[in-house]
Amino acid sequence: MRTRSLLALAATATALGLAWATPASAAGTVLTTGSTGGTAVAVGDTLTAPLASGTPATFYSSATGTSGVKCTASQFTAKVTGNPAAPGTATESVTAHTFDSNTCTSNVTGVLGVNGITINNLPYSATITSSGTLTVAPPSGSVIQATVQLRTLLGTVTCVYQAPGLTGKADNADSSITFTNQQFTKVSGSSLCFANGYFTAKYAPVTDAGVRVYVN
Repeated sequence: MRTRSLLALAATATALGLAWATPASAAGTVLTTGSTGGTAVAVGDTLTAPLASGTPATFYSSATGTSGVKCTASQFTAKVTGNPAAPGTATESVTAHTFDSNTCTSNVTGVLGVNGITINNLPYSATITSSGTLTVAPPSGSVIQATVQLRTLLGTVTCVYQAPGLTGKADNADSSITFTNQQFTKVSGSSLCFANGYFTAKYAPVTDAGVRVYVN
């Protein structure tokens, strides 16, 4: 009986030791692929996301209006710079944010079409928390800037808009990032350029080498 008791005690101590050691290794990281709690996204990996199927990216003159510019093809690219244990905050460097001008249209009076939309001052830094809040910030001393070129009867009009930062929301249901009515202010351009631009877009799925990314 004494031998069995000692063996049982030793087994219990071993089990407790394993249980104590498990949480740190099983906690997982903020960004994973395949599923929540899946494979950790490696620092240095590149994440990409197109517009969610059937949804446009819009740059309207007001938060509730429908006048402005709409594109049906856009993509962002970001490099992962930090992916700590969850819960926590992962960091990224947004290296590209593109719009296919061939898919962009405008319903602004006097505007015949859209020649291009360029995002300036890249790369931007980005953080994403375990709660799914994404924050995009420009380099120190800079701003997030969008240059919109509109085609008119009088030639090309260039509109430049700036914002101090952007805030989006991640959703694991479809591995999406959504930006809603992010306000930009016009800093230069003709009267055909509206005074404020409100950016709304849903990008999905966010992938790492073709595998969906999840936030934990």
